[in-house]
Amino acid sequence: MSPTALVAASFVALVLQRMLELRLARSNEAAVRARGAVEHGAAHYPLFFVLHGAWMLAWPTEAMLRGPTLAPGWALSFAVFVGAQALRYWAIASLGDRWNTRVLVVPGDRPLVRGPYRWLRHPNYVAVALELASVPLVFGAWITALVAGIANALVLMAVRIPCEQRALEWASAAPRASQAATRDRTPTPPG
Repeated sequence: MSPTALVAASFVALVLQRMLELRLARSNEAAVRARGAVEHGAAHYPLFFVLHGAWMLAWPTEAMLRGPTLAPGWALSFAVFVGAQALRYWAIASLGDRWNTRVLVVPGDRPLVRGPYRWLRHPNYVAVALELASVPLVFGAWITALVAGIANALVLMAVRIPCEQRALEWASAAPRASQAATRDRTPTPPG
C-alpha cells in the first residue's frame, strides 16, 4: 500500500471509529438519563468537537504536505497507538453504560475501581493523549502531535477533569442531600 493510501485508509478508519463511539455514547446517554443522570459541563463539550475535529483534519493534511511517507520510528508510534486503543476499549468496557463523551452522572454513583481504573484515575484520557500523539507521528506530522497534545492537556487539566471531579462529588452527595430534604419536609409526629 502506498503511503498516500495508508494515510487515507488510516483517516477513514479513525473517522469510522469516532462515529461508532459517538453512537455508543448516545446509547449510553439514553440509558443513564433513564436512571436519572444529570449532565455537568455541557458548555465545554463543543471544545472537544473542535479539538478532535481539528486534529482529525490536521494530521493527514500535515502528512500530505510533508510528502506522505512513514516516519522513521513509525513502528514504535504505531505500537503506542495500538496500546492506546487497547487501554481505551478496556476503559470503555469497564465503565459499561457509564462511558460517554459527555459528563453524565447518576446520583449515588461512585467512581469505578475496576479494570484500568484500579491503577489510573483517567485511563481513557491517557489513551486519547497517546492517540493524539502517536497517529500523527506514524506519518511524521510532529507539529500536529505537539499542538494537539498541548491543547488536549490544557482542556483536560483546566476544564474537563475538574468538571468531572465536581460532578462525581455532586453524585456522591446528591443522595444524602435528597434524603435530608425529604426528612426536613416530613412533619415530626406529635410527641
